[in-house]
Amino acid sequence: MEKLKLDLHTNIKNIQNLNGNSGDMSIRYNQVGETEVATIFLESTSSSDTISNFITRSIIDKKNIFDSIFNHFKNDLYNCKLVTSDKYEDIWHLLASGYAIVLIDNCDKSICLETKADLDRGISESTTEPVIRSSKDSLTENHNKNIGLIRKRIKDHNLWFKDVTVGKRTTTKVSVGYLNDVANKKGIKMTIDKLKNINIDGIIDSGYVKEYLSQQNSTFPTIISTERPDLICQALLQGKIVVLVENSPFALIIPGLLTNYLHSPEDYTQSASNVNFTRALRLIAFLSTLFLPALYIATINFNQEIIPGKLLLSAAVQREGVPFPAAFEVIFLSIVFEILREVDIRKPSTMGTAISIVGALVLGDAAVTAGFVSPIAVIVVALTSICGLLFSDIDFINAIRWWRFYFIIGAVTLGIVGIIFVLLLLIIKLSDLRSTGIDYLSQVTTPNLKDQKDGLFRVPWPKLTSRPSYLKVNDVIRQR
Repeated sequence: MEKLKLDLHTNIKNIQNLNGNSGDMSIRYNQVGETEVATIFLESTSSSDTISNFITRSIIDKKNIFDSIFNHFKNDLYNCKLVTSDKYEDIWHLLASGYAIVLIDNCDKSICLETKADLDRGISESTTEPVIRSSKDSLTENHNKNIGLIRKRIKDHNLWFKDVTVGKRTTTKVSVGYLNDVANKKGIKMTIDKLKNINIDGIIDSGYVKEYLSQQNSTFPTIISTERPDLICQALLQGKIVVLVENSPFALIIPGLLTNYLHSPEDYTQSASNVNFTRALRLIAFLSTLFLPALYIATINFNQEIIPGKLLLSAAVQREGVPFPAAFEVIFLSIVFEILREVDIRKPSTMGTAISIVGALVLGDAAVTAGFVSPIAVIVVALTSICGLLFSDIDFINAIRWWRFYFIIGAVTLGIVGIIFVLLLLIIKLSDLRSTGIDYLSQVTTPNLKDQKDGLFRVPWPKLTSRPSYLKVNDVIRQR
């Protein structure tokens, strides 16, 4: 990288050329004794009030300086964060990061002072993971603010953050957070090494990083994405690793195991008996949204003997006159629902709700009335869709969607036998998944009863005295 020259105007010209003389670059010249001083900043990223009130005023007030101007400014300019640089590319990076650059004639070093403009939204309530009784704050696009939301909850000197710069052009700061005396060192090293090996022009969101850190051949997510700082702190206290990406309001929690997606942040603010009831509902909903359409097709087409006679007769009467097979009905209605769900997500809230109501009620009723589909098929798909809406993680929802169609294909070809075959394939795939070396089904398959205390069900807080051993943490005992 090319270094600064002694001539002030040459340095300014080279910095301007580095960005094609960008229109948002401002330069303010001042005279300190016989020496010319220039202040450069970008109006788009810096606060002009901060520069005027602190930097420019400080420079103007210093008329008589008898020692080195550079050393004098370095020690006396009013700013809490000050660095020096002698390379053009580093200076441009600092300019884009909201710094003001002070250049001095006959000096080959610059003084860089942080003057960031407030370009972030304030802390607001979580929109993707709403809760009734838990913390209401959520992460923002401000990296330091996100770390602050975590530190205000965990005031432990063992909470460490290691920074890695990712992206050749965006040079995005990515922070890996963990409890140093608890978290697994091998998992930390594995995560940091993967981040350092990312070769990409830019990182715009944590989703970019998530794809690099995840196991590539998996439909089920192995990393949790969240905007809730309380959930992040729960994960850190368990011994997990957290990845924060600059300019992204979503953090990544590693590892993400299957049972984690059946949990909610509220599970730790309610009594254990109430939590276990809701977790049982989530488990039933998870199994229903996976198997219900496939079971309907299998029983109608292949295994009618497992249906009670009256129910079979009722289903046959409802399907009388329908020109399409049961499999076509289910697949067609499932695709229509997925389209409506995408419309509801992409459109503004008022329009999306109206379109969903019209699509679900009017279109469904019209299809049944016209004899295009049977009422029982509409009920099956509606129940399947409602059960799927119980989960908020989009990657987990997409994984359920994929495997639901796999089960439908199995039911179409071999009935119940096909469903069992796909189920065995699903178990094999899940058993093969790893996240930083930890088995995806650890919390389900572990023989250690202590590790089952916060798995599918939760015991009361006084009995949660140890961290899960499958996380391979250094400190297993929880301090009461």
